[in-house]
Amino acid sequence: MSDLFPPFAPDPNEPRKRLFKPVPFRMIAPNIITLIALCLGLWAIRLAFEGRYEQAVLAVIVAAFLDGVDGRIARLLKGTSRFGAELDSLADFLNFGVTPALILYSFVLHELRSLGWIGSIVLAIAAALRLARFNVMIDDPNRPEWKKNFFVGMAAPMGAMCALLPLYLSFLGTPIRDSSVAPVVLIYTVGIAFLMVSTIPTYSGKTMGKYVPRQWVLPIFVLSVAAFGLLISFPFEMLALITVLFLLTIPIGVMRYRKLERDDAMRGADVQPAPSGVEPPPGA
Repeated sequence: MSDLFPPFAPDPNEPRKRLFKPVPFRMIAPNIITLIALCLGLWAIRLAFEGRYEQAVLAVIVAAFLDGVDGRIARLLKGTSRFGAELDSLADFLNFGVTPALILYSFVLHELRSLGWIGSIVLAIAAALRLARFNVMIDDPNRPEWKKNFFVGMAAPMGAMCALLPLYLSFLGTPIRDSSVAPVVLIYTVGIAFLMVSTIPTYSGKTMGKYVPRQWVLPIFVLSVAAFGLLISFPFEMLALITVLFLLTIPIGVMRYRKLERDDAMRGADVQPAPSGVEPPPGA
């Protein structure tokens, strides 16, 4: 038996095998930002339950800003991954679906009891459906390049910002929390949910800023600083203004989308090959 199991002394200089392969930090950094945004969404729910609605709204706004940053950082660092995409989608559902729905219910929709709760559920489910459709559409290889400038329906972060418009107005002195205004808020909330799940195109702005004319560089710097200063000094006035302007520009985006769609269809008709067996006309 001793021959079958000879004594074995491990080599002290032999390198130890790693259980897990090291992951580059560029793959982790975007996910850290996503997790911070997720924590802000959960924190906003707690703030709403404690009645601190202003801080809750600001937490959602910061989460929306981080949502726009993490994807760009991932592409800049070449750190995109399937895990990051799934984590981002789950965080978006909570931050821009569940959180604004609970904030609105705690703020004013509870006045309508079960009807207000149903309106909150509709908003949260609409965000989930919108994100699921977005995840499916980005895998479409036949999607024209110009369609990347548009979302199909309202994006979930913008939907959350628009859904919180009643709170912006309330912070500015409008009596939104009155029970007589609750039905109006309910109709508005369901309308935002409809815009998220609809096929109405809205401008995405993803390709905006790739190339800027040289003469516009300094004016853009000045306008950016002015906008940031106004947003810090008058946050809810600016949020209400941005929301209203965005809602008013939806018809402009629809008309632009339809025009590009017609132009694309005409280009497709021009390059369509002739049927087989049919001779081209003389002089072609």
